Amino acid sequence: MPDFFRTASGGADVFIRLTPRGGADAIEGVEETADGRAHLKARVRAAPEKGAANKALEKLLAHALGIPKGQVSVASGATARLKTLRVTGDEGDIVRKLRALAASSGR
Repeated sequence: MPDFFRTASGGADVFIRLTPRGGADAIEGVEETADGRAHLKARVRAAPEKGAANKALEKLLAHALGIPKGQVSVASGATARLKTLRVTGDEGDIVRKLRALAASSGR
């Protein structure tokens, strides 16, 4: 399975499929699409109105990685289910945390 993230200078870009109004805030593992791309599956309770679901997703990923929420932001896909979140910080540290997150969420 391909990685659900790519490293970038000063951090990583994480590919996520978000389900807003999902009943709970949770990361549900890694999923591969028919075209061979991988992404984290996540759900949040917030509705996709006025950026509430995106903010909840940023907070959820930051909490799951154990980093300040200011280090996570939506880089693309603000109004789409498939999003790219930018995580800033030490690349090696972020990659380790992302791999551990995938392993603990059932990858």
